[in-house]
Amino acid sequence: MASEKAEGGEVPLLYSEGNVAGRVALEREVRGWSTTELAERVTRAGVKMNQTAVWRIENGSPRRRINLDEALAFSRVFELPLEELMSPPLEGLDSDSRRLVQEAVEAFYETCDARDRLHRAVVAVADHIKAHPDSSRAINEQCLRLMGDERDARTLTSDIEDGGHY
Repeated sequence: MASEKAEGGEVPLLYSEGNVAGRVALEREVRGWSTTELAERVTRAGVKMNQTAVWRIENGSPRRRINLDEALAFSRVFELPLEELMSPPLEGLDSDSRRLVQEAVEAFYETCDARDRLHRAVVAVADHIKAHPDSSRAINEQCLRLMGDERDARTLTSDIEDGGHY
C-alpha cells in the first residue's frame, strides 16, 4: 500500500517500518531500558542484536532496516501485538503518559495474578477443611495470628468458608 497525496503533502502509511523504529525508541524509553538492555532482550528472544543496531534503528541516517524476525522479537520483548508495534504512536500520548499507563497495566496484571493465586490458596484451604473438619477453628486462629488485623482475618476466613475468593 503506497502513500497517498493529500493537499500537496504525503499521508504517512498507517503501518510502516518507520513507525516500528519510532515505536522501538518510545517503548524502550517508557520502560527505562538502555539500547544495550534492549539489544540483550531481543537476543534472548531469539534474534541476535547489539546496541549499535538498536541505536541505528532508532537514530541512524539512513535508518537501519528492520527485518521480520527482528520486528517479531521487538513485539515479543515489548509484549505488543505486531500490528500495534507497526502503528504510529497515539496523538497526545507523550512518554510520561505512556510510562504511567504502562505502570498501571503492569499493576493491573500483577493484581489479577495475585487475585488468582489468592483464589487457589483459599480453595485449597477450604478443601483441606472439608477433609479435616476439626481443623477449622485452628485455621481461623492461624489466619488472625498471621494477619494481625481481625477484620482482614474475618474477610479471609469468610472467603474460605464460601469456598473461594471470587
